[in-house]
Amino acid sequence: MVTGFDDLVYGHIEVNNSEMDDQILIKTDGMPTYNFANVVDDHLMGITHVIRGSEYLSSTPKYNLLYQAFGWPIPEYIHCPPVMKDAQHKLSKRNGDASYQDLVAKGYLTEAVLNYICLLGWSPKGEYSEQELFSLEELVRIWEPSGISKSPAIFDPLKLRAINAEYIRRLPAEEFLRRAESWIDAAVHSPIDKKLLCANLQPRCEVLGEIGEQLDFFDQMPDYELTLYANKKQKTTPETALEALTALVPVLEDPALDFGDRDAVFEACRAKAEELGKKNGWMLYPLGVALSGKQRTPGGGADLACMMGRAKTLDRVRQAIAKLSA
Repeated sequence: MVTGFDDLVYGHIEVNNSEMDDQILIKTDGMPTYNFANVVDDHLMGITHVIRGSEYLSSTPKYNLLYQAFGWPIPEYIHCPPVMKDAQHKLSKRNGDASYQDLVAKGYLTEAVLNYICLLGWSPKGEYSEQELFSLEELVRIWEPSGISKSPAIFDPLKLRAINAEYIRRLPAEEFLRRAESWIDAAVHSPIDKKLLCANLQPRCEVLGEIGEQLDFFDQMPDYELTLYANKKQKTTPETALEALTALVPVLEDPALDFGDRDAVFEACRAKAEELGKKNGWMLYPLGVALSGKQRTPGGGADLACMMGRAKTLDRVRQAIAKLSA
């Protein structure tokens, strides 16, 4: 005799009863075994669909024999392939692999994680077959078990990161500020134009948890080498940086210049560069280094100046001039 069942992923499966061991239902201490308790518990809770890992395929006939013995309806089965860390190892929190909570704590968006996890071992069909980003409402509408693969899926952190970055870029500006604000506040404890900062961060941000490391210069200027002012593309050297920053001081000191207007500050710097017969980068790249001590920052020199405000900008520019003049 055989015991057969239908799985929505693997189809019809039959197992010879002679190949199954006799089930132990009650242990010597009088407590029921897991398999026995599981069937009773699922029935009492009215479980109609059982979704679990494919490693339980082999034990399903044992469950069904118990259902039949009790005269209970057998649930629908959906056995999913495992999610792998690599070709040989399954994902396992025991081995340090990230859980959903870990990913959210690192700054991944919930909707991005859900989107990526849904695509692990499942793929949409028809008009959605080439689509990668789905809202939860779309997934509820189009998801069907026939899209589940029988092959294991490999968890790709880079793919998750790319999907998360795309979700971040699609956020309305106000929503990005709301979600990023706690990360900004943890890193910056001095006054800063958060709206302008976020306008520069959002196109570059892939994971919210990495915002802080980009902002460490706002509270305290790091030590840096003068060679940082040398940039072949912008045609700058420490010597030209000294010239540029010295020329910028009276521009930045002008009380008529509104540091709340980024475009106005940029235009004033551009006009000074044009007056000197130079390109914008020749003027603005040294300004960015003087304000941050870094080669790459969330925003150019004019943006950083407006984020920090006039007083801090002038203080750092003067410190940079002194450093370059020493």
